[in-house]
Amino acid sequence: MESFWEYLQNLTDAQSIISRGGFYLLLIVVFAETGLFFGFFLPGDYLLFMAGLLCSAGKVDVSISTLVLSLIGAGILGNFTGYWFGYRTGPVLFNKNDSLFFKKRYVTLASEFYNKYGGMALILGRFFPIVRTFAPIFAGVVKVDIKRFTLFNFIGSVTWVCTFTLSGFFLGKRFPQLKDYLQYIVLGLIIATSIPLIVAYVRKKILEAKEKK
Repeated sequence: MESFWEYLQNLTDAQSIISRGGFYLLLIVVFAETGLFFGFFLPGDYLLFMAGLLCSAGKVDVSISTLVLSLIGAGILGNFTGYWFGYRTGPVLFNKNDSLFFKKRYVTLASEFYNKYGGMALILGRFFPIVRTFAPIFAGVVKVDIKRFTLFNFIGSVTWVCTFTLSGFFLGKRFPQLKDYLQYIVLGLIIATSIPLIVAYVRKKILEAKEKK
């Protein structure tokens, strides 16, 4: 438990990602998580929230408008990169062997999510770890119309970034003491964003068990 708490402290430490790497590293992380298949493990949701929270405390060297617009741009470019990657690799992804940075089940998870929600998966998927990384890649694999993809990409990035970053910013302005409880905030966000994936996994296992009977 102590090591887990230390891990949470590292995640919430401003020096670890935002202050140590600065504004540009923040953009790189968002770009990687939304477009590069090995970026699925990066701390997207709570990093956006922390960025807004730290911006409200003056610990990020850009204005909130610049921060939000830049993060939206990074998210859009990330998804375009993921789409291009999926478009170019196609079915090869489904035959790729598992490795440290790639798991075939992640592509399957994204494909099931996309098949269920259609184009809206590119918007809703932004709020789910793993799905937000692989949904645009799968969209490229099935060659979704680029104009349609662009629309959902834009809406998804704006919605995702504004929800978390502005929530952190305005809550930080209203309750400045929140910066002293980042561990609890991060833990809450991890739990909240993990629940839908756990529910989906359990449902899948239940359906598989029923089919075997």
